[in-house]
Amino acid sequence: MDESRLIQQAIQGDNRSLSELLRRHYSFLYQYALKLTMDKSRAEDITQDTMLKAIEKIGTYRAQSKFSTWLIAIASRLAIDRGRRSVRERKWVAEEEGALRALRYETLSRMNDWPDALQAIGELDEKLRMAVLLKYYYGYSQEEIAEMVDTPVGTVKSRIHAGMKQLRKELSGHEEE
Repeated sequence: MDESRLIQQAIQGDNRSLSELLRRHYSFLYQYALKLTMDKSRAEDITQDTMLKAIEKIGTYRAQSKFSTWLIAIASRLAIDRGRRSVRERKWVAEEEGALRALRYETLSRMNDWPDALQAIGELDEKLRMAVLLKYYYGYSQEEIAEMVDTPVGTVKSRIHAGMKQLRKELSGHEEE
């Protein structure tokens, strides 16, 4: 069944259609959350919370954007909200470094390459990482990103610029070594 029909049925209360929609987008959403957080546990939490929020709010989906864009917007807002509420940010930074090493080890153990770019992205502040990922990995415009994360376009532009500047600096440093 095509996605637009599933969406219409889900909005009308068909739980099977909603379940199928969420199943189709789960992996995509999880991969975004994993790239955003660089932490498997946090990515799983954000993905699950996004799915729950989508179930609760499916009636508000108006098809002004793709369903996957709607899910990413929910996940991005959840990530931002969690960041704002976090009173243990310093502890999280230390844990993130350990999680990044664990993710790198897991990837290497699967015989995949761990590109320097992914390592550098992982070292960005989460707000910068979100902006860079949404722009350059997922291909969203600055205006779409601003709408997703409920932030002014100028702030998004600034985050993308700062993130790319930091990535260039980090990656050019790796080339010199």
